[in-house]
Amino acid sequence: MSKLNGSVVLVTGGSRGIGADICRKLATENACLVINYARSEEKAEEVLAECKQLGACNKSFTIGFDVASEEQVNESIARIGEQVGAVDVLINNAGIADDTLLLKVTQDRWDKILNVNSRGAMFTSKAVLKPMMKKRKGAIVNISSIVGEMGNAGQTVYSASKAALIGFSKSLALEVASRNIRVNVVTPGFIETEMTEILNEGLKDQFLSKIPLGRFGKAQEVASLVSFLACDDSSYITGQVFGVNGGMRM
Repeated sequence: MSKLNGSVVLVTGGSRGIGADICRKLATENACLVINYARSEEKAEEVLAECKQLGACNKSFTIGFDVASEEQVNESIARIGEQVGAVDVLINNAGIADDTLLLKVTQDRWDKILNVNSRGAMFTSKAVLKPMMKKRKGAIVNISSIVGEMGNAGQTVYSASKAALIGFSKSLALEVASRNIRVNVVTPGFIETEMTEILNEGLKDQFLSKIPLGRFGKAQEVASLVSFLACDDSSYITGQVFGVNGGMRM
């Protein structure tokens, strides 16, 4: 029996990487997927086609907007409501990284990363909350990162943006719990994506030596946890941070 059964699920940054696998997993639970993309409509449409074959509602569709633009977010959430109904589940997955040492960080670089990774989640969460509050039900899952918990040299800005998501989520969970809206965080560690594929063997070995399970994670493993947090199986869980990191941080 499908667990989402036509619920409207918005996945930001759903056209590639972890976001695409989250969409594929939610499709198997018969979600009505709204797959957000920032640039690649073609890739988003490819993921949508896969998701419909996997069981996503036929009304599922893609939508392009910049999560860092409050105007675009509000217009897009309104369009989603008109097309398939209010968002039941929001997965804030959209994010960017631009790593460098703090001494080389410019204000423009800081603003660019924080605008997408932190403000974007704030804008989308704010936009979907009123309908959720009226229905007295909803779930928000924010995708942070292990570096938001433990830091990493060369990622001061990215770490700050992902740490902000954790504090934001815990506070929001307290604000909306009385309306039966749950907010949780997933913090992936080193996951097999385009980013890890380009690492040289020396760096891979260096990272692997820090992971007790001795391997990189799979995007599908992150997606399975997100699916659990999105559905009623996790109805008594809110304000929590879940690591998917092979034991790298315990």
